[in-house]
Amino acid sequence: MLRRKFLHYSSLLGLAGSLPITSLQVANRTHVNGEVQSDRSYWTSLLYKIAAPVLSNMSQGKLKKNMPVEYSSSWDNRNKDLAYMECFGRLMSGLAPWLALADDNSPEDKQRKQLREWALKSYANAVDPASPDFLLWDKEGQPLVDAAFLAQSFIRAPEALWQPLDKNTKSRYIQQFKALRRVSPPYNNWMLFAALIETFLLSINEEYDAFRLQIALNKMSEWYVGDGWYSDGSKFHFDYYNSFVIQPMMLDIRTIQLQKNKCSKADYDLTLKRAQRYSSYMERMISPEGTFPVFGRSITYRTAIFQPLAQLCLLQQLPDGLSNGQIRNAITTVMKRMFSIEGNFSKEGWLQLGFAGHQPDVADYYLNSGSMYLASVGFLPLGLPENHPFWTDNAEDWTSKKAWNGQPFKKDYAVDY
Repeated sequence: MLRRKFLHYSSLLGLAGSLPITSLQVANRTHVNGEVQSDRSYWTSLLYKIAAPVLSNMSQGKLKKNMPVEYSSSWDNRNKDLAYMECFGRLMSGLAPWLALADDNSPEDKQRKQLREWALKSYANAVDPASPDFLLWDKEGQPLVDAAFLAQSFIRAPEALWQPLDKNTKSRYIQQFKALRRVSPPYNNWMLFAALIETFLLSINEEYDAFRLQIALNKMSEWYVGDGWYSDGSKFHFDYYNSFVIQPMMLDIRTIQLQKNKCSKADYDLTLKRAQRYSSYMERMISPEGTFPVFGRSITYRTAIFQPLAQLCLLQQLPDGLSNGQIRNAITTVMKRMFSIEGNFSKEGWLQLGFAGHQPDVADYYLNSGSMYLASVGFLPLGLPENHPFWTDNAEDWTSKKAWNGQPFKKDYAVDY
């Protein structure tokens, strides 16, 4: 039964994915093989296609058995079992807000309920030593990274994903999260993984390491280079790690701190303003054709580069001058451009190494096909209900499309915060 459901939704998405770029019309609704599909339906079908193989298998303790893992050709010989933790943790970080929506008997509700049911079983298996899908928690340093993405999923959907877990499972997560204090993170974005885990413990009123959290915030403040950009450590790297990790985790940490009276409103507002400024760059990165520049490491995370922009849509905190219809139209265009290319998924439906299609040589030495599931964080606006203006506003052109079509557009100036 589960397999039939998955194949049904996969086939729907496959129709959209096989169309040439010239036939993809981006608006509130898109014509696919004579049928009308809303932008939201496209997003939900695509995210379901990404998530279903992972969660349907892991909920049964069969992820390790059935997931084909592809490793970078320059793989550095770290423990290969890390792939499963990367896959599950990263997927859930982006999937969480959608699963947090209340049941509403909408057409997408069957997808969402099914994924939530699978996810809760998968969370339990991830920390159950008796499960075949018990994840790699206690070897090497990499588990710190993907445990942080799991913690982030709980922060983003506590009522849907943390509270329903049984007492024993919750205890196991708390134990594993605290045990990861054995990992001393290098002085770069990894400090935020340690801080995010401590932030989650703070959010559930559990004992947390305040120093481990604060030192990360202090270093990020020190590494802020201006105009919305943080340096990833003492030396600036021009890549998308402000998108993948830094800006979203800074904002999630400050949000919980503010709720718990552990930071000032001014601290939160500054973090938000920097995230807004950075996100304005991400919007301007999208070309009139729906592409964006390919530079820096980890480019195979695909739609994850839009995480800060997607997060601000979810929080309803878009920068001045950017509208819901503008951002939805721009990101939808990119998704359709990227996922219309053959090879993003294997024949069995799993994400593969690559940027647009199957491009294994693009993968960095630390990447495997499980790593690719960070792409889910580009889908955060699905946490907004279907009647929200993000989904109902008319599609608008984004900045570069306006500029290159001779339309008026907002000029850009540096900021000094």
